[in-house]
Amino acid sequence: MWAHRVGMEKAKRMLFTGDLVDGKEAAAMGLVLKSVPAAELEGAVRQMTDRIAAIPVNQLWMQKQMINSTFEAQVAASQRLATVFDGITRNSPEGVAFQGLAAEKGFKAAVAARDEPGRTPAYRKLWKSSL
Repeated sequence: MWAHRVGMEKAKRMLFTGDLVDGKEAAAMGLVLKSVPAAELEGAVRQMTDRIAAIPVNQLWMQKQMINSTFEAQVAASQRLATVFDGITRNSPEGVAFQGLAAEKGFKAAVAARDEPGRTPAYRKLWKSSL
């Protein structure tokens, strides 16, 4: 799904590193439609929903069907493979160790232990990695 959403290069960065991104970077990558300050979020969402509500429902439905059909075949193949790999990963030695650490010390501790190697101060500064 990530590759369809943000492109191969950004998907690989996110999946290979586990780096977190802020709202502005997520918007620049195409992960989110728009990034706004928290205080403006409700108003921005209301403007968008009011705009969409002004379009006839039958036209919205047809446009949604057309756009979704463009991606359905590609996404279905990706999802099938991702499901298989998820099962393999969860049962690999690393996956079992991660689950054990998460059960023992909590999910955040397990993620930190998994993702900390290689996340040097220089890396954090350049890539704005916040984990």
